[in-house]
Amino acid sequence: MATPTILPLLIFFILFPHSSSDPNPTSKTLDSNISAAHSELSNYGFPVGLLPTNVVDYSINQTSGEFSVNLGSSCKFTLPPDNYLATYSPKISGKIVHGHIASLAGIRVRAVFQWWSITGIRSSGDNLVFEVGVVTAKYPAKNFHETPVCEGHRSVMGFWLLFHWTRLYAVRKSIGNQMLR
Repeated sequence: MATPTILPLLIFFILFPHSSSDPNPTSKTLDSNISAAHSELSNYGFPVGLLPTNVVDYSINQTSGEFSVNLGSSCKFTLPPDNYLATYSPKISGKIVHGHIASLAGIRVRAVFQWWSITGIRSSGDNLVFEVGVVTAKYPAKNFHETPVCEGHRSVMGFWLLFHWTRLYAVRKSIGNQMLR
């Protein structure tokens, strides 16, 4: 008769082995990479929302300002406030100094039925000025305070939940098969 009491506890501990220490063990690695790249962007006077959440790693030459950001895969999302579709290549590169990103490669925006490469970004007070060759467009920096999530990408928490629900299903199926024997 002790089996009905022990079985739910056993299932609980199998399903949630990390619940007391860290409910999302992979988030620390991902968050440290993301926050480091986004913090670096902030140090140069730019809002964190210029980079999506899926930053894998980045490098920057502190002397020359040349940088490279690895996203792991291409990324697309809608930019505020005019709902332009933006695509980020798996690798973004350029040269950054305080308040200005130049020689930017890897970011394109769809506007007026055409794709345009953003070649530079300037921080000008409360605004960001996006450069497309010699043409510029100014937008409020406050529209870029939140980091965008790539369309079609799930959050780390979503993967964690999916993983645990899959484990729950496997355990329930196993228990059901044992009870039928």
